[in-house]
Amino acid sequence: MKFDREWWKEAVVYQIYPRSFKDANQDGIGDLLGIKESLPYLKNLGVDVLWLSPVYKSPMIDGGYDIADYQDIDPMFGTMEDMDALIATADKMDMKILMDLVVNHTSDQHPWFQEALKNPKSSYRNWYIFREGRNGQPPNNWRSYFGGSVWEKVPGEENMYYFHCFAKEQPDLNWENSDVRQAIIDMINWWLEKGLGGFRIDAILNLKKTITYGNFPADGEDGLCWVGRYILNQPGILDWLQELDHKTFRAHNSFTVAEADVPFEQLKDYIGEDGVFRMVFDFSYTDIDVPETGEWHQQSNWSVADLKKAIFNNEVITQQVGWGAKYLENHDQPRSINKYIPSADISNTSKKMLGTLFMMLHGTPFIYQGQEIGMENIWMDSLTDYDDLATLDQYERAIQAKVTPEDAFYGLFKRSRDNSRTPMQWNNQPFAGFTQGETTWLKVNPNYSKINVEIEDSDSESVLNHYRRLIALRRDPIYRDVVIYGKFIPCESSMHTIVYERQLEEKKIIVAVNFSNKQQQIEISQEYRHLLLNNYPDIDLIKDNLSLEAYQSIILSNY
Repeated sequence: MKFDREWWKEAVVYQIYPRSFKDANQDGIGDLLGIKESLPYLKNLGVDVLWLSPVYKSPMIDGGYDIADYQDIDPMFGTMEDMDALIATADKMDMKILMDLVVNHTSDQHPWFQEALKNPKSSYRNWYIFREGRNGQPPNNWRSYFGGSVWEKVPGEENMYYFHCFAKEQPDLNWENSDVRQAIIDMINWWLEKGLGGFRIDAILNLKKTITYGNFPADGEDGLCWVGRYILNQPGILDWLQELDHKTFRAHNSFTVAEADVPFEQLKDYIGEDGVFRMVFDFSYTDIDVPETGEWHQQSNWSVADLKKAIFNNEVITQQVGWGAKYLENHDQPRSINKYIPSADISNTSKKMLGTLFMMLHGTPFIYQGQEIGMENIWMDSLTDYDDLATLDQYERAIQAKVTPEDAFYGLFKRSRDNSRTPMQWNNQPFAGFTQGETTWLKVNPNYSKINVEIEDSDSESVLNHYRRLIALRRDPIYRDVVIYGKFIPCESSMHTIVYERQLEEKKIIVAVNFSNKQQQIEISQEYRHLLLNNYPDIDLIKDNLSLEAYQSIILSNY
């Protein structure tokens, strides 16, 4: 079987939320020096690409996704010299750095937007989206992703508004303007020439907007309607993305992964041989626990069969077209163990099962900081403990929908983005070893005394060492080509199990996981007799029958 080797296909990516990873200067906020000091740990884990959530200069209204200067580092994280040193040190250790690319919008503190506000006749007014209101009201009734109108009145101008599909402090750029596109291209190339390995591209499907006046059918108590229905993945967006790819990413053979939930029939345009990105994230199962409207208090009733169907459908279709990016957690998600596993069943065994299921899928795996040690959601004491804008908005929307405060708060425990943003748990020292200072910007999960790197490093059966073994299997010269390039083949199994094969010519492995707290039986071909990985001490394999204990996961090979 012929396959094209690419460095970004063979990578294992580790996402770092810098604010919460490691604090070197003891101010309670993670920084670039803290990341640099932690490179040996990451190298030992086995990852070779580090994706940093935004470290650009920013007012931090939305965790750094509101950028005030694309070519400067926020003092919170350090200096440009610190960034250069991180890139250089990582390179010496055969590791590459990815940064978040946020080009749908800027901060309202960006000089471009400040100039646009200051002078209506400035050329920068056309770098953003300004519209006159109608009868004293905003141009339309679209709701932003963070709640409230997408329109914000321009200070000092009687009937002028600017557009923001996220927070009002994040005005959207006008990509129809070729000067905007060229400025973005120049900025990207500046970073790539510094030695950056590539980018994770944020909210990219929002670029193309056709602004329509009037009221649209409301879909909530606020009389507004969700903006995504009108701006996501609009016709013409691919022209801009192709220009971006050819003038930046492709010329540098850089790693690009996009936050782009595109329909299967359009995948070829995005990740095919001539696609605009190297890969896109698979969202088909990561939002399985919430309805399409995204209301956290309305938890959906999903089943293992639903999860299996979503994974299998995406795997089969994606591999026919191009390459995928696989993840269980990121900075916008809660901890995966709390999402997929009932509270009573959360254990190292079920955490390892999730890791096995995820790490052997077809595509490049992305591990989020703390996932490899099994970090969990945090129960906050009060609403004021939360920092995330979307979390506060979700609570208010739940209350407006007549949800009790207790149920609304429980929805935050299950779904808040702050669940994944609590400080990394390094050891059982104060503040989990994240800082030697006197405070942290966000609460540390009190379970850090039992869940931390130091404890798990010395425990051969820990979640951390299970992830190390999974990554080592991807690196093993005997199995790597099957695990990385092998075809994904779904297998039929009972409703509480997920089973699939990976095949390259005659070489095959099979992955089987029990997604329940009861023993399950599966049929398995007698050709699979070589055990590669197991999250239990033993395996019950007799002829064609395999008994999987509660949350057991195994990997077997036919060679």
